[in-house]
Amino acid sequence: MRPGQIGAQARHTNVLKGAARLAAGAMFAGLLTAAPALAQTKEGSSYSAPAQIGMLEPVTPIAREMAFFHNGILLPIITIITLFVLALLIYVVIKFNAAANPTPSRTTHHVGLEVAWTVVPLLILVVIAYPSFTLLTRQLTIPEADVTMKVTGKQWYWTYTYPKEQAGGFEFDSNLLDQAKLEPGKLRLLDVDNEAVVPVGKTIRLQITADAVGVIHSFVIPAFGVRLDAVPGRLNETWFKAEREGMYYGQCSKLCGKDHAYMPIAFRVVSQEQYEAWLTQAKGKYASTPSSVTFADASATRQ
Repeated sequence: MRPGQIGAQARHTNVLKGAARLAAGAMFAGLLTAAPALAQTKEGSSYSAPAQIGMLEPVTPIAREMAFFHNGILLPIITIITLFVLALLIYVVIKFNAAANPTPSRTTHHVGLEVAWTVVPLLILVVIAYPSFTLLTRQLTIPEADVTMKVTGKQWYWTYTYPKEQAGGFEFDSNLLDQAKLEPGKLRLLDVDNEAVVPVGKTIRLQITADAVGVIHSFVIPAFGVRLDAVPGRLNETWFKAEREGMYYGQCSKLCGKDHAYMPIAFRVVSQEQYEAWLTQAKGKYASTPSSVTFADASATRQ
């Protein structure tokens, strides 16, 4: 090999090594900044902070399982795969470039390698599948509910219905506050005029649908681990059990029309005593909008 070629190869190798170090440093920095952070600029509230990376602190059993599945299982696996592929690419570029390997191999296939790149991904998927299906089963198996609510997505706000059988018998609309007249302490694009209220430590069953002449919405409260589509003409069900009092926010995550970005969800979790007092107050406040809704028997639909 001529001296010029040797120098060019050395410079090429140094550039690749420098790029590899830079990529590894960037990835490590990204992992450090990916730690979940909970914004609590308002007492007892749970919502995303500006520039936040990661999920909100979970306040329900399902949300905790989801956070563990993401942070404890998926993130390590995908990090290892990414680092392995990066290292493999760097090795191939250095080892098999034209200058370092002027006579290419004529190997067409390798049985061991082909078996490995088929079996190893399959094993990885099995490792991911078991906790994934377990979590999905827990989400879809609704336990005996203490409170049942109906949530209806409309254009572009939510309607909450509390049944008579559980000391309710009323419904109300929940709209985004006027952003031009937002009071101090209220959250932009999150606070609403009428919050849904539920008791702490109780199993809440949500029956979610959308206005019959409307569009598909998506009901999402990250801290509860709740994400379910609201479809016209269809009644979907999910549940949560909040373990801590406070205000918990969400938003419609479907591109449902011109006011999609102005359709927040706000749930206030209170003690049982406060919930009962709110029910009494709400009956008078929303007396002009009585509910005639009959709730579906979830156990009957699953038989």
